[in-house]
Amino acid sequence: MFVAGRIYQVSVSSILRFSKLIHLESSGHHCQYRNFQTSSLKGAKMIIQHFNAWSDNYMYVIHDEDSKESAVVDPVEPKKILPYLRERGLSLKYILTTHSHADHAGGNSLLLQLLQADGAPKPQVCGGGSKVQSVSRLVSHNESLEPLGSAISIRCLHTPCHTQDHICYLVERPGHSPAVFTGDTLFIAGCGRFFEGSPEQMCANLLDTLGRLAPDTRVYCGHEYTRKNLQFAASVEPDNADVRAKLERCLASPDSPTIPSTIGEELLTNPFMRVGESAALQRCAGSSDPVKVMAALRKQKDSF
Repeated sequence: MFVAGRIYQVSVSSILRFSKLIHLESSGHHCQYRNFQTSSLKGAKMIIQHFNAWSDNYMYVIHDEDSKESAVVDPVEPKKILPYLRERGLSLKYILTTHSHADHAGGNSLLLQLLQADGAPKPQVCGGGSKVQSVSRLVSHNESLEPLGSAISIRCLHTPCHTQDHICYLVERPGHSPAVFTGDTLFIAGCGRFFEGSPEQMCANLLDTLGRLAPDTRVYCGHEYTRKNLQFAASVEPDNADVRAKLERCLASPDSPTIPSTIGEELLTNPFMRVGESAALQRCAGSSDPVKVMAALRKQKDSF
């Protein structure tokens, strides 16, 4: 089941106030976002650090500042991440792999080797299928992992379509906005190609599994495709003022990372999450059926 036709009486500016980006630091091979939101637990902080990889990939480190327990998401270039773990004395508990493609899972084995050389404990390699490199824990939809520290929960969301083994990871801690790591299922203003799935599956992923998350949930995707995605969004919804405003902001800062977005913002600006409610998209597709609109949009985007 998926949800269509919802109306959100909010604006991009109001949604952006949910997520407070306190510090942005750019350095060498990686740009780092630090989110230091006030926690309801005294002194407790959940830190999310991103790193650039390959030409346009994102890798992430999530850690609990109190316990120093951590997880990494899609560490395809682990030598960029390992110094961060070492310098901060972090204990790596999980390698969270979104899917089996080499540009996401291809660094798992090397990271395990590097950790072993350091004498560090072996983390669990989590993934949605046996094709994930060095996977040691197969996870399923709505499965919860043991927390990082005492309070950072991690829930696995199965989102098959780009690949059948695709998993998104929902990370939550009291006092913080939730965060979801969406790999190649949900991009900012876009979605992944349907390599192993169908429009029906992507509708379920975006309108139900991810679209039902709290609007302030921060979205950390697997690639920096935002500017081109917004240009496509503006072409299929030319009267969407939220899309135009976000595109203008992105073009004004062409070298800046665009993560994180929020689920609420995506519901306003991402055409693939608007297939059930946008009259412009339905006219473009010649149908009001969200699945048919999804299929038509994906076909147009593939050649955009």
